[in-house]
Amino acid sequence: MSALTFRHTIDDPSRFRSAASVGAYLGLTPRRNQSGESDINGKISRWCDRLLRTYLFEAATVLLYRTKKWSSLRARDWLAKRIGMNKAKVAIARKITVILHCVIWVDETSFDWGHAKAA
Repeated sequence: MSALTFRHTIDDPSRFRSAASVGAYLGLTPRRNQSGESDINGKISRWCDRLLRTYLFEAATVLLYRTKKWSSLRARDWLAKRIGMNKAKVAIARKITVILHCVIWVDETSFDWGHAKAA
């Protein structure tokens, strides 16, 4: 469902210069309030499609809690310990948008789960 909703919402991948701008378009980046010397990072901006943002957030949740297979995205669980679980889920959802846009849709390649690095 996430991939279908992503495909429907984005529609034309060439309208974005980079894959990182897709996350900003979907409202998965922090809101910034700048004035003079103050620079405040707020909560996510919540622009665009709420349904797609919800699906991506759920996909990040499933990836963190239910998936047993190692992946480079799953290895980001250290982020949850550092900044909190909800912010980590948003960061992983933003990374999923980059993977869906750049790797799978534009380059037409498959996602590489990767291998765990030896300690």
